[in-house]
Amino acid sequence: VLVVEFDGKPTLDRLLVGEGQNGAGSVEVVHISAADALNEYLQNHGFARIAKRLNKTGVIDMVGTAAPGIDDVIVLGKVKAYERSENYDFIVVDGPAAGHAITFLTSATGLANSVQSGPVRAQADEVIELLTDVERCQVVLVTLPETTPVNEVVETAFALEDNVGIQLGPVVINGVDTGVPLPSIKNVAAAGQTLSADDAVVLADAAAFRRSRRAMERAEVGRLSEELPLEQITLPAQLVAGLTATDIDSLADHLLGLNDVPGVEGN
Repeated sequence: VLVVEFDGKPTLDRLLVGEGQNGAGSVEVVHISAADALNEYLQNHGFARIAKRLNKTGVIDMVGTAAPGIDDVIVLGKVKAYERSENYDFIVVDGPAAGHAITFLTSATGLANSVQSGPVRAQADEVIELLTDVERCQVVLVTLPETTPVNEVVETAFALEDNVGIQLGPVVINGVDTGVPLPSIKNVAAAGQTLSADDAVVLADAAAFRRSRRAMERAEVGRLSEELPLEQITLPAQLVAGLTATDIDSLADHLLGLNDVPGVEGN
């Protein structure tokens, strides 16, 4: 399995540490930056001198700004190269957040519409071919059971279907409160426990807040089901300040415990 991360997100190395070596069951993490991908593209297409000069002057970092969309297409082209190499059984791309995801995945179409021929057009066409091939590529959107994230994931899903034509997999709903039923003061008394008046008030307030939170989450998950007709995968909230490799193992065990992970080929 190959895991691809982009600029500014070097976190999965730490979380996936120890996940096998080379061979079956192994996980490899690579990082792709737009500048490095462009440099490699120029090197491989007979522009080594230009690449060297652009790197030396620092101009290579500005190319994406000068030609909007080209940096995203070059990065996607690198992902396409990994896919075509057939060295991996499965490739997971940790893509950008909702807002950038749309521009990122529509960049190839934009370039193809504005460039008539040449290597850039060829690259854009090959990226479009990859993105629209349901046997090779699909997007798994991730959201939270909250109003704004649900709104964003619904908008993103329809935008990707309309503007890219990409296959959508199941929606992952992250951080869902699936904890045990909350106790009431009566439950505490029935268990033979005694609370001070202050502790009883604090416990009642905390339980009321969490019940309200759970009700809100259920409502948003229900709304997501109505507005976006895709299968759903629910991941339980991890009550930690930051995820560790142990937490990732826990989430993986949760997925393995499901009877079936809907809509994902090669489970």
